[in-house]
Formats: sequence, C-alpha cells, structure tokens
Amino acid sequence: MISKALEICYEFPFFLPEELQEIFNAHEKITFHKGDFILKEEKTANEYYILEKGLARSFVNDFNGNEVTTNFFVDNEIIIEVSSLFQRIPSQENIVCITDCECWKMDFDTFQELFHKIPNLREWGRAWMSQQLFIGKQRSVEMFTLSATKRYLNLLEQKPYVIQFAPLKQIASYLGVTDTSLSRIRKELVSHPRKI
Repeated sequence: MISKALEICYEFPFFLPEELQEIFNAHEKITFHKGDFILKEEKTANEYYILEKGLARSFVNDFNGNEVTTNFFVDNEIIIEVSSLFQRIPSQENIVCITDCECWKMDFDTFQELFHKIPNLREWGRAWMSQQLFIGKQRSVEMFTLSATKRYLNLLEQKPYVIQFAPLKQIASYLGVTDTSLSRIRKELVSHPRKI
C-alpha cells in the first residue's frame, strides 16, 4: 500500500506512474521516538525524511545559548536541512522529535542517482524549492508586519497539531515572543475570542 504522505509530498502533474513508483520504492520506513534527534548541529545531513505521522522541530542556539525554534514539521511535510544536505556542509540547526515520528527516509546518494535519472524529479525539486523560498520569505516578513497574536492565530490555523503538542516555550521562540507574552495572548483569545 502506497503511503499517503509520499503521495502528497511528491504530488506533481508531470510524474509518470512508473517514475513515482521508483521514487516511492527508494524510501525506507523509519521510526523515531519522542526526544530523538533526526539531525544534530555540526553534523552533515545525509538524508531527508517525509513525515507520515508525528511532530518534529528544528532549532538553533542563539548567542546566549537559548534554543530558538526555526520550524515545526507536521504530517505530510519534508523534514530537511537543505543547506547541509545539498552543500554537504555541517548543519547549524538541530532537528528533534517532539512526539514519536513515523517517517520515510531518502538518503542523499539515492536521491542524487534518481535526480539525474528522472528529469521530472528535477522539475519537482525546483518547484518544491521555489515554494520553500516563498514560505521562508513570507515568514520573515510576517515577523515584522503582523502582531504576535496574528502570528499565533496563523500557526493555529496552519499547524494546529503544533499548538496541541509543542511546549509553550518552543512555540513562543518560534513566534519571536516571550513565554509570558504568549500566555497572555492565549488567555486573551480564550476570554475575548470575538475581539480578534
């Protein structure tokens, strides 16, 4: 049976059925437990993962040694540290599981082989990378143009699983606010939902 997560991640109008089958077959099912590191800083990424079930996050340590969450990964998303994987350099980020995670792994060498063999995979890769650049740019602009409350509501709408399972401190650092500010925002939303 084909994984829904693989179908969603590799959804691209030009793939031929046999190409998709070859890509799907190149993945290996792997399970991580809550607290497991998928990637540690200063290590070079040698694979990417498609998350079938669970929640993971990437984070960096700031100049004071505090963890700052840079992204949350939810079902049907690709867990990847692009710079490390494709530039073959040590990662600046850590990627860790917030819950148990079921993933499909594609190692770098296999991806490179398929990338050169299947032209449509190259086109899919370009489309995916363009989308990620857009998402990254949008997020950086929203950090300055939207209120913390609006950023929280956007996260709640886009990735409700994060609000349900990630600790408050991690969500706050992702939104660029203090734990106290986030607690206040959540209380205000509960007591005055119509005002927002």
